[in-house]
Amino acid sequence: MWGAIEHLGRDGRTGGYLRDAWSPADLELREWFRQEAARRGLDLREDRNGNLWAWRGDPSRRPGVVTGSHLDSVRQGGAFDGPLGIVSAFAALDLLDARGFAPDRPLGIACFTDEEGARFGVPCTGSRLLTGVLDPDRARGLTDDDGSRLADVLRRAGRDPGALGRDDETLGHVGAFVELHVEQGRGLVHAGAPVGVASAIWPHGRWRFDFRGRADHAGTTRLEDRDDPMLPFARTVLRARESARRRGVVATFGRLRVSPGSANAIPGLVSAWLDARGGDAAAVRALVAELAESSGAEVGEESWTPAVDFDAALRDRLASAAGAVVAAARSAGRRPSAGHGPEDGSAPEPPAGPVPVLPTGAGHDAGILAAAGVPSAMVFVRNPTGISHSPEEHAEASDCHLGVAALAATLEELCRS
Repeated sequence: MWGAIEHLGRDGRTGGYLRDAWSPADLELREWFRQEAARRGLDLREDRNGNLWAWRGDPSRRPGVVTGSHLDSVRQGGAFDGPLGIVSAFAALDLLDARGFAPDRPLGIACFTDEEGARFGVPCTGSRLLTGVLDPDRARGLTDDDGSRLADVLRRAGRDPGALGRDDETLGHVGAFVELHVEQGRGLVHAGAPVGVASAIWPHGRWRFDFRGRADHAGTTRLEDRDDPMLPFARTVLRARESARRRGVVATFGRLRVSPGSANAIPGLVSAWLDARGGDAAAVRALVAELAESSGAEVGEESWTPAVDFDAALRDRLASAAGAVVAAARSAGRRPSAGHGPEDGSAPEPPAGPVPVLPTGAGHDAGILAAAGVPSAMVFVRNPTGISHSPEEHAEASDCHLGVAALAATLEELCRS
């Protein structure tokens, strides 16, 4: 399965991936998902917001157990963020089928649309619409870099933008959700563990800062006659870093749009997007308020996700199942790959018992579902580089296999309850 999709949307120059929502690459990946579902005889459904659901059993008769992730990527991102969870979901189902397991509850695989928000600016668009967190009118009016509205993009893809919105019928089919994801950090590397479990997702948000000035000629306008919005933007970038360090959070200006965008023109408008996150929501909010006041920019909030604690009982079941899988691999002499730390090139022996449970600063569809009241949990697979949203993102095959085994064991237990 991995070999069938690893080339889709890949930039041959950089090795990174370009898989914007509803782009040709994304549509190819969605077709691949359909084919994998058909090959297993699953009932494939697409909800009103473009999310895909592949079911074994009828979830309208009893809410089911669902796993899955997303297939879109950040621009120039890595191969594992999202697709690893989809491939692992199919692999876990195959593992259960090979054992002859017949679930007592419906079992589903979900593929959420536009989790990254790379094209239209709002992350987890599909799950936010599903749960009613994102207003459908706002969603329809979102535009990409070319000025295309999401509504028009959906029409060109053969979907009805008028159908967007909270979908209680689909949401009611999900009795529990477990998402497998590559770790986006070094927690498991430092712990010497091939897999781990998420405890919570930090609060996080995105804000747009518009710095307005006056466009003019770069060669004929004296410095003292300029109203260059790039200067207050630059000061704001430095202030964001200082404020984040002082408050114990993280802040990043990672996207910038300059108008008119010519090398020989002083900008008239600089639009910049701030991503801010941290364990303390008040500290994140205070940082944004400070920057809004000091920058002189027009500031608009584009998304905000409060802190999310995953379901404690489901989290603990997942951690125990993953720990048993790791212990079994060790006792069988198949020591999980150690991974590679940033300094010494090795990691300690994985601990026995339940796997590490750690919070994350990365947002996920599982967090959106959890906030909506769906019992949800996440299992992480070690990333030996510790780098994500980059072509350097990685996961070892042996660790991925353990992640699949832990996921399958959890799904089996949940489908018996």
